[in-house]
Amino acid sequence: MTKTLLCGRFTLDLSRPLVMGILNATPDSFSDGGRFNRLDEALRRAEAMLAEGADILDVGGESTRPGAPYVSPEEELQRVLPILEKLRDIGAPISLDTRRASVMREALRLKAVDLINDVSALEDEGALEAVAASRAAICLMHKQGSPDTMQDRPDYQDVVAEVGAYLQRRVRLCLDAGIVRERLLADPGFGFGKTLEHNLALLGRLDEVERLAGAPQLVGLSRKSMLGVITGEETPAERLGASVAAALESARRGAAVIRVHDVKATRQALQVWSALQKSLR
Repeated sequence: MTKTLLCGRFTLDLSRPLVMGILNATPDSFSDGGRFNRLDEALRRAEAMLAEGADILDVGGESTRPGAPYVSPEEELQRVLPILEKLRDIGAPISLDTRRASVMREALRLKAVDLINDVSALEDEGALEAVAASRAAICLMHKQGSPDTMQDRPDYQDVVAEVGAYLQRRVRLCLDAGIVRERLLADPGFGFGKTLEHNLALLGRLDEVERLAGAPQLVGLSRKSMLGVITGEETPAERLGASVAAALESARRGAAVIRVHDVKATRQALQVWSALQKSLR
C-alpha cells in the first residue's frame, strides 16, 4: 500500500499513523457541538490542536451523528468558509468534512482545502468531478443508510466483505476519473450503520478492509457510542481512555490516519507505541 498521501499543498508521509484533529463548526455534533462554532473559538482550537501535535485539521459544518437534523448547503458554507479562509496559511493540511458537491466546490475555490473527507464517498452529484478537478486528497467513507435512519437496524451478511467491496468500487470510480491512488484514503465508517459487533469486526480485520479497498485507512472511533457501550460511559467526554485504546489498536491494525478529538493524549500514546515498535525491529 502507498506510504505517501498527495494532499493538496502537502505531501504526507504515511510511514507512521497521522493524527487528524476534529474541529466541529456545528451547534449539534455529538461530542463538542456548540463549543467551536464561533470563529475566534474555532481558530483558538485549531492552533491548540496543532500545538498538541495534530498532523491534519478536519473542519466540519454539518453533524452526521444518528438522528442529526438537516442542515442546508448554504448554512454549512456559512459555518465553514470563514474558518477555512482564516486557516489557509496556518501551515498544516486542512480537511473539509462534507458530503455535498456544492460545498466542496466553494471550499476548493479558496485553495485552502487539502483533503475532502466525505461520509458519502462522493455519491453526491458533481462531487467526483469537483474533487477530480482539484489537487485535494479524498477520504471515501462507507455508511449504510442516511444519518437519520442508519442506526435503526443495520444488517450485513459479512460486514468486512461488504464494506471492503463498497470502498473498492468507490476507489475504482476515482481512479477511472483520473484521481491517482496516492490521493485516496478509505474509511470503514465506524458507527455509520453498524452495530457494536459490526464495528468490532471491522476494527479486528482492518488490514483486510484495507486490502479490499485498495487504499490506506482513515479510522474515526474517538468518543463514539460503541466505546460507551463497552465501558458504560454515557458522556462522550468521559471516553478518553477508551478513545486512546481504540486509536492504539487502529494503529496496530495498520491505520494510516486516526481522527480524534483528544489530540495530545492520542499523540503521546502513539509516540510510546511507535518507540516500542522501533525497539522490537
